[in-house]
Amino acid sequence: MAETTEDMAQRVLVLAPIGRDAQAAAQQLAAAGLSCVVCSELKELCKELDHGAGAALVAEEAFSQEGIWQVDHWVARQPAWSDFPFVVLTSQYTSALAHARRLRLLQSLGNVSLLERPLAAVTLVSAIQVALHARRRQYEMQDYLMERERSAAQLEDLVRARTRQLEETNQQLRIEIAERKQAESALQQAQKMEVVGQMTGGVAHDFNNLLTAVLGNLELATRRNKTDDIARFLDGATRAAQRGAKLTSQLLAFSRTQRLKTEPTDLNELVTGMGDLLFRTIGATIRIETVLQKDLWPALIDSGQIELVILNLAINARDAMPGGGRLTIATANMDRTDPRRPPELPAAEYVTVSVNDTGTGMTDEVLNKVFEPFFTTKGTGSGTGLGLSQVYGIAKQSGGGVVIDTTLGKGTTVAVYLPRAQGVPVRQLAEDEAAKSLMGRHAIILVADDDPDVRQLTISCLDSLGYRVLAADGGRAALEMIDTADKIDLMLVDIAMPEMNGVEVGRAILAKRPGLPIIYMSGYVGHAALDESKERQLLKKPFTLAELAAKIEEALRTNEPGPNLSSNIVPIRPGSRG
Repeated sequence: MAETTEDMAQRVLVLAPIGRDAQAAAQQLAAAGLSCVVCSELKELCKELDHGAGAALVAEEAFSQEGIWQVDHWVARQPAWSDFPFVVLTSQYTSALAHARRLRLLQSLGNVSLLERPLAAVTLVSAIQVALHARRRQYEMQDYLMERERSAAQLEDLVRARTRQLEETNQQLRIEIAERKQAESALQQAQKMEVVGQMTGGVAHDFNNLLTAVLGNLELATRRNKTDDIARFLDGATRAAQRGAKLTSQLLAFSRTQRLKTEPTDLNELVTGMGDLLFRTIGATIRIETVLQKDLWPALIDSGQIELVILNLAINARDAMPGGGRLTIATANMDRTDPRRPPELPAAEYVTVSVNDTGTGMTDEVLNKVFEPFFTTKGTGSGTGLGLSQVYGIAKQSGGGVVIDTTLGKGTTVAVYLPRAQGVPVRQLAEDEAAKSLMGRHAIILVADDDPDVRQLTISCLDSLGYRVLAADGGRAALEMIDTADKIDLMLVDIAMPEMNGVEVGRAILAKRPGLPIIYMSGYVGHAALDESKERQLLKKPFTLAELAAKIEEALRTNEPGPNLSSNIVPIRPGSRG
């Protein structure tokens, strides 16, 4: 069985090399119940000290041996908790040499008790027991210190582990805080753009009503005018009003309230088809390149609106390279795991079209405002500030988003994300639908519009086309006329009206007269959105006389002619003068 610390603390080492002192002392100690180990020389004593003991009983003559340095060395290298007790047996003999030797023992051994021989057994046992008791306390201190060291080591390990956990947690918190700040910033930007978009849409509605009346009356005046001088003035006024209509269209694109005709489209084909237009618009000082991905997915978009997006981005790129440079238009597929996807877009498959320039780049301040309507860095008269806002609105309304990567002095890349379509890309018809012959009929048409100027213009246009017209200044008045009028062949209703919007009016009238053709007029649809089944029934403001005639003819053609419809046909072509 291995000896324990308690066993070590009870061992007494005895070294008395002359006579029978060692055996006699060992017998006396054994009789007192103490465990003794008799050593023959200092070397053996040191070996047993290394093994462990509670005290050593040594005759002073043993230290006259040559190996005393070994004891000195052992004492000197004791651990901090140890102060080993030596009991040294001396004699009554005194001399200067003996006195010096005893002083040296006291200094070198440290914890020394001197017992003068001859001595009684009880004195010897008592001195040894005192030394053993002190040694046991030292071993207890050793155990305490070792336990404290183990506890300290465990605590250090625990602190290191906890510190590591805290560092990992802090790092995760920093990441989450950064992501939260990014999300909050994106949300604030989206909310700001949403509020601005709603306000912009409302303003656009009012302007569209105004421009509808202006352009419509100018067109009617132009058709009736026979004087070249007056025609010149009318043409100038018409061009100015048309520029206003274009600005209003851009505002509606930003507010995301225009009607989009989305269909599967091949973006590669669309970009390639814009080649001549881009070359004429950008000029010869800028090199135009395309990087078109093979096997590109079809995008679910309104191709006409995306052409405007690409053209606006190309014009902005041109303006950012006044000294010339390179413009690159690229397309790519983006799966749902692509890290470049904007964080506000849901995980889905997208098709991207990007425009890159080697121009001046943008500052952070400009980048934060770049999508706001009317914000521009161009000089007065050089831009409206609606180009990028229109890009933003079209992309968002299409179900996608826009990401701008820019570096000052190196250039800018604007990537537009568009939803992937599952169908086959639709090929554009070679025949221009607007160039078809449009026919008017003798029919009774009910016009409902709360704006008196637009209502009167619509009446005048319909009169010029040969239709009979009933007019209502709102939805409720239109419902009353439906109840009292015998024959109504078609209804023109404005969508944005107080009390009852046009969609609600149409629903109520169809409940009274199922199958009645209805054309919805709108410059701003807002929240009263039409479902897809009514898209072909929408007439956008401002409209021309030809567009109005075509829409009415389409609506009447898709319904069985009633007994009140005449075969008297008046051909009208877009842009004709009557």
